[in-house]
Amino acid sequence: MPAPAEPADEDLMHAYAAGDARAFEQLYDRHATRLWRYITRSVGEPATSEELAQDVWLRVARDAPGYTPRAAAAGRPPARFTTWLFTIAHHRIIDHLRTTRPALSLSAPLGDELTVADTLAAPSGFGPLQRVQTREQAAQLLAALDALPADQRHAFLLQAEGDLSVAEIAAATGVGLQTAKSRLRYARAALRRTLEQIA
Repeated sequence: MPAPAEPADEDLMHAYAAGDARAFEQLYDRHATRLWRYITRSVGEPATSEELAQDVWLRVARDAPGYTPRAAAAGRPPARFTTWLFTIAHHRIIDHLRTTRPALSLSAPLGDELTVADTLAAPSGFGPLQRVQTREQAAQLLAALDALPADQRHAFLLQAEGDLSVAEIAAATGVGLQTAKSRLRYARAALRRTLEQIA
């Protein structure tokens, strides 16, 4: 007898909005690590990342009663919960970066002898990140990621950590589909060159 299917994220959000606290815990368990990695790779500071991640989850909890997955629009897929979640995170990161200047590089130590490079080997579902095999290679790739223009870095991380499609990245960042494609293409090309040099 096959195991029962896990409930979809969208169903869990509706259950949480109806008062099921366990549904929120399931959403958090599914997405907290990827969200934290996305935020950390965007801002570079673990303390700030924790604060921003808490802000995102608080907003998810606060906005749960009004949560409605956006229906598919012309040329756009229906919005998934992860699109909504990472869009909130993206906007929170942009707000943070507008009010502060980044204090750390993505390749800088995070404290307690942990660096962002140490978190890079975590499963992400995106090819270039999976091909990194050593800590030194991870540090070099993170330096290349840090050197990308912010819009390209955010697009790449939304796909790598948020598992967002190009259309979802366009919606999350408020740009056209072609702009999102270009940002991803340039980011991948730059990171591919780095991987070829360190391979």
